[in-house]
Amino acid sequence: MKENPLRSATGIPVLLGLLAAEAFCAWLLFHGVTTGQPLFVVASIVLGVVAAFCLLGLYMVEPNQAAVVSLFGKYIGTVKENGLRWNNPFYAKKKVSQRVRNFESGKLKVNELDGSPIEIAAVIVWQVVDSAEAVYNVDDYEGFVHIQSESALRAMATSYPYDQHEDGQIALRSHPAEISQHLKDQLDERLADAGVTVIDARISHLAYAPEIAQAMLQRQQANAVVAARTRIVFGAVSMVEMALEQLKEKGVVELDEERRAAMVSNLLVVLCSDRPTQPIVNTGSLY
Repeated sequence: MKENPLRSATGIPVLLGLLAAEAFCAWLLFHGVTTGQPLFVVASIVLGVVAAFCLLGLYMVEPNQAAVVSLFGKYIGTVKENGLRWNNPFYAKKKVSQRVRNFESGKLKVNELDGSPIEIAAVIVWQVVDSAEAVYNVDDYEGFVHIQSESALRAMATSYPYDQHEDGQIALRSHPAEISQHLKDQLDERLADAGVTVIDARISHLAYAPEIAQAMLQRQQANAVVAARTRIVFGAVSMVEMALEQLKEKGVVELDEERRAAMVSNLLVVLCSDRPTQPIVNTGSLY
């Protein structure tokens, strides 16, 4: 079912013409009654009923709105011209808003790729682009959008981990642009049959479930400590290596393997310690 444009008459001239016809019928009825001519009375009543029936063909279309027209259950076309319009009075008209709309899904509790329970919600911006599909392909297109959006959000959340564990891995927390595009693509695919397009889809809430939030916080803190220690050790080893090379090049002191090991140990303790070190002066010999 695809949208078929339908032409309609401008409603203002039709309305004025029908009002003039009703006025003429009233005059004709009055003339027939006063002159005692039943033919005028019958004609005025018939014409008045026809003109009143034709008034049923008037309807109004607002900006960014479409009127889906059908005749005895058969789809005829869609009228998008704004203002007061007129079509066959037997046509049934169903108005569909084509304005941009948005909603925020409820907080969903799902398991991410690694199996950890998380809470997630999203803001979906959508618009009807094919009124015929929206009316005839689904029973309630607004409810259809809401349900399919939650379904797509659940499917997307289970496809990615909460945090990035490997280089190049896409995660919910660290790659919002990629996640939003994936969610939008999923929604476009699900809502295409309903004549709806998704303009934007973004995560509005993302957090671990309350029962594991504290454990996940400790895990994140541990990962941060390990990363910081790794960087400190790397820098300390580089500084020790540079110090030994400088001592060797300038010939400040000749160190055997045992003294080199002691010096390396002392420098690493000083550079890697998380608190100030206390120097100890050695007045004797290592031997």
